[in-house]
Amino acid sequence: MQIFNSLTGRKDEFHTHEPNVVRMYVCGDTVYDFCHIGHARSKVAFDIVRRYLEYRGYEVNFVRNITDIDDKIIKRAAENGESIQSLTDRFTKYMHEDYDRLGILRPTHEPKATEHIAGIIAMTQQLIDKGYAYVASNGDVLYSVSKFEAYGKLSGRDLEDMRAGARVAVEEAKHDPADFVLWKRAKPGEPFWPSPWGDGRPGWHIECSAMSLDLLGSHFDIHGGGMDLKFPHHENEIAQSCAATGDTFATFWMHNGFVNVDDEKMSKSLNNFFRIRDVLDSGKLRDPEVLRFFLVSSQYRGPINYSLVQIEQADAALGRLYTALRDVTPASAFEPSEATRRFEEAMDDDFNTPDAIAALQTLATEINRAKSAGDAALASSLAAELKKLAGVLGLLQSAPEAFLQKGVGASSLSDADIEKLIGDRKAARAGRNFKEADRIRQQLSDAGIVLEDKPDGTTTWRRN
Repeated sequence: MQIFNSLTGRKDEFHTHEPNVVRMYVCGDTVYDFCHIGHARSKVAFDIVRRYLEYRGYEVNFVRNITDIDDKIIKRAAENGESIQSLTDRFTKYMHEDYDRLGILRPTHEPKATEHIAGIIAMTQQLIDKGYAYVASNGDVLYSVSKFEAYGKLSGRDLEDMRAGARVAVEEAKHDPADFVLWKRAKPGEPFWPSPWGDGRPGWHIECSAMSLDLLGSHFDIHGGGMDLKFPHHENEIAQSCAATGDTFATFWMHNGFVNVDDEKMSKSLNNFFRIRDVLDSGKLRDPEVLRFFLVSSQYRGPINYSLVQIEQADAALGRLYTALRDVTPASAFEPSEATRRFEEAMDDDFNTPDAIAALQTLATEINRAKSAGDAALASSLAAELKKLAGVLGLLQSAPEAFLQKGVGASSLSDADIEKLIGDRKAARAGRNFKEADRIRQQLSDAGIVLEDKPDGTTTWRRN
């Protein structure tokens, strides 16, 4: 298995620190607002990494943190006139609801920053004792980047260039304009915890270093997150963790690409910023799985373009997979076909999900051929294979009939209306009133209902 390692800038052969066990840390959310589709892109990408590693037989210890204290949280709680815990509890609940709807598995551990204050203080003290950090004149504890020779190795940034672009005038407490905060001295009215350097709270970067150390140890296998976290967040994590422990920290660094909206980068300033729940409840998706399929249809490292056309294409492609499974009972066991080899080959190549989906589509075509040839045993075996492989991507989790009969947007015809019209059409055909039968079929078609007449005289339907 090859994984593109941001630390080396190439695909490296995957290996683990401990045989058959993967220890994996992915940066989670700051819980003060609703999750957007950029969050969904990252969480789905690493959910698939986790699922495939488990499919390959690894035991995966998957940690995804929650940042429940920072400047944005403090400001939002004050604006709302509520407590910080009330705010963060509510948006943690909303986050779980959104991710559950997208089929994202809950992590093995989901630590909160406020639950790891003791570890954060201990790591900060280690860095001070080793000469990598200092207490500044304003009471903050700062990391001295000049003391860590490897600083910039992940992002490829040069320290002198960073200094040249820094605003020294507003950062007088820093020894070096590139230094960053480990512990913030509390301002009046802010939440705080006692520490050897006075009342305060953790800086953002130190949280992940302390939590990963506590739950995964000083050397683990995979650290993941969005491309926007590579610098400064992940760069600072490396500097802190390696300096404090003297160990390797993460072997593989994985970063997912950005989401564009109609070929423009998603941002609040452009008003093209979409929350997950707004997309799922917009009436433009048949099922949340359509959004997941769309996100999986591009390789995780590249950008992905969100548009209504792309969503419609994802709906059609996923619908074809479900249609292949219709009227087929998957076998309890199957002999893997060439499609499984192609699927695994694609996923072993840095989780190439587009090629993996192509293998699923080939299976769907073969199922349809087996059904047409009347080979129920072969169709059943291939259906079981399709379900298993699709499950690795978190797809095909609904019953085919239930998925296909869901509509997009508000429909003028209920399920009961459709069944009645199908009954009326059947009666018209039995009475050889083919003009009326055709009229009913056209009425259903105009309402987005596709009929499929079976050789045994029954008719099934799906919403188009």
